[in-house]
Amino acid sequence: MRVSVEADGGSRGNPGPAGYGTVVLGEAGEVLAERHGALGVTTNNVAEYSGLLAGLRAARELGADEVDVRMDSKLVIEQMSGRWQIKHPGLRPLAEEARELAKSFTHVRYTWIPREQNKHADRLANDAMDGKESPSSASVPTPASATASPPAEVRSWSPPSTGSPLRMVVLRHGETPYTAEKRYSGRGDISLSELGQEQAARAAARARQVAPKLAAVVSSPLKRCLETAAALGDLPIHVEDDLIECDFGEWEGLTYAEVRARYAAEQDRWLASTAVAPPGGESFQQVAMRVRRAVRRLQERYEGQEIAVVSHVTPIKLLLRDALAASDSFLFRLYLDPAGLSVIDSWPDGGVAVRSVNETAHLS
Repeated sequence: MRVSVEADGGSRGNPGPAGYGTVVLGEAGEVLAERHGALGVTTNNVAEYSGLLAGLRAARELGADEVDVRMDSKLVIEQMSGRWQIKHPGLRPLAEEARELAKSFTHVRYTWIPREQNKHADRLANDAMDGKESPSSASVPTPASATASPPAEVRSWSPPSTGSPLRMVVLRHGETPYTAEKRYSGRGDISLSELGQEQAARAAARARQVAPKLAAVVSSPLKRCLETAAALGDLPIHVEDDLIECDFGEWEGLTYAEVRARYAAEQDRWLASTAVAPPGGESFQQVAMRVRRAVRRLQERYEGQEIAVVSHVTPIKLLLRDALAASDSFLFRLYLDPAGLSVIDSWPDGGVAVRSVNETAHLS
């Protein structure tokens, strides 16, 4: 899906009371999302970057593949395009955060537009400065290095969500022979080991504790996940193809050391960027796009219910990264055990609460 992000920000005084606004548009020009928020006392440039960040986050939540960013800030557009240096130290962390968010998409284009073509985002930014509430907005914290005076009260949280959330009890499948040998295990359709079957039964019992009203099980199509899902008992199992593991291409079945010996340069590039795929395989960015599609479908199909989601390391890490609004570094710092369990609540208004990550006490 291709979207356009129009973003703006401003301050009344420079620095002064500031706010940002952003709108995400579909290919036909329809409004898909709006965000605006107050920033306390800061500069125009910080406010403009804040609008960009909010727009990229909203596009990621919508599952966009390509993003056209349009802003009337020459400074932000030129700096993000790499044509201008970022000299102000207070803007560097904002630009770096924007670059990290941009890695969520296959392509991001930056285009300068005249102010009269950016009226929608400008109006939202002024609404923020006027104190008008935006139920879907959360203010972006202002770096201390970018403020010239102590900031006014700044919120980095949204109002509590109401209604019943979708509770996803997310399970990694149990151990397989590849897991035990620490081999890259992507599309190879192997079954659980004897230990993996025991782990699946223990994880199922824990899932029933945290979600006693389980309505369904959603699973990757591979055997190791379907066998783990079956341990949950007499529940309908819905196969979700987009929850399949990353395709590791030529690395499938190899250990880390074997890949290192044969593909050192390719592995270095893969570890450095989520946009890079193993030879003949799939990048983490490509996996992220299909995982977001799957999550959107689950939110629509099971709104307000409790479900179990059985998948693999890469899709689960990406799901948790998005739920926690974390950077790509999170993917390489989080360890997920076989049959580890995580719990995520999500509300129709976009609210998310991560209740637990990689629970393993049930395996002891």
